Amino acid sequence: MSGVRVEGLTKAYGPTKALDEVTLTFPEGGFFGLLGPSGSGKTTLLRAIAGFVQPDHGRIVIGDQPVEGTAVEDRNIGMVFQSYALFPNMTVAENVAFGLEVRRIPGPERARRVAEVLELVQLGPFGNRKPQDLSGGQRQRVAMARAIVTRPRVLLLDEPLSALDRALRVDMQIELKRIQREVGITTIFVTHDQEEALTLSDQIGILKDGRLVRHGPPRAVYGDPQDAFTAHFLGEANILTGTVEGQGLRLADGTLLPGVTTASIALRPEALTASLVEPTTPHRLQARLVQRIFSGAMGTCILDWQGQTLKLTAPDRDLASLPETGGPLLWLSWPAGAALPLRDPR
Repeated sequence: MSGVRVEGLTKAYGPTKALDEVTLTFPEGGFFGLLGPSGSGKTTLLRAIAGFVQPDHGRIVIGDQPVEGTAVEDRNIGMVFQSYALFPNMTVAENVAFGLEVRRIPGPERARRVAEVLELVQLGPFGNRKPQDLSGGQRQRVAMARAIVTRPRVLLLDEPLSALDRALRVDMQIELKRIQREVGITTIFVTHDQEEALTLSDQIGILKDGRLVRHGPPRAVYGDPQDAFTAHFLGEANILTGTVEGQGLRLADGTLLPGVTTASIALRPEALTASLVEPTTPHRLQARLVQRIFSGAMGTCILDWQGQTLKLTAPDRDLASLPETGGPLLWLSWPAGAALPLRDPR
């Protein structure tokens, strides 16, 4: 296995920059999640690493080897796509063995490696079946087996779970992480699903308009988004903006939040507590309840503050005393450390 580094990677299609000076390191043996809205450049970055896209500027290094000009088949990279791209006329074992045949691996060694990887993905008894006889999750595992049986240096995954229903996706997230850890391969994973990225990744990178806006361990990025785009994109966030004074942040309703040194902060919905009684903490404001929503174990309150919609989430039992539809003014409070400073309110 090998780490990957991209340096100043730029790719334009006409006047649009799909990648704009992206520099990023994907650690050896790690699971790196690439996130961003549609058109942010994440798939272009993945395809550039694979060799399907030729960057206009910058360099790509796999291990200690620059790969500019290296053909796709010579980069020793495994790939899994959303569609899986399995051959319907081949059995599971034949699909998995395809890359080994192309590399002219001898028959006995080929059979041994196919059997080994099918056991790894828990499909040992399914080698003689055709893809159409498998469930969506099983087909996804066949695609994974085919990608890793050649022992690639890097594994690239482009939305591999997006075709599965939610319950199966959760199961496959666990399975995908297990396989990656057992193999120990450097994995770069593109997804639009923030929860999926947080669940699977050791590190994440967030792209916007072709630029890398934030990267790091998931907990660190979630807990310190640094800008409103990242705060909103990685989970949900209430953004409050005001004027910085000597003692803190003065909000539009006159509330002073002490100790805040930036003009904007983000408050995660789960960090808020609602009460009909004014709390003693200075970290609070008043907002009007619009609606209380039941979602099972968790509940959500939609509130209006100065014409801005705020959201609070909490265990539903903690919200049971509140009316389900609008009316009362509530006090919202939060721990001092829950106000996340934002350098950019956009």
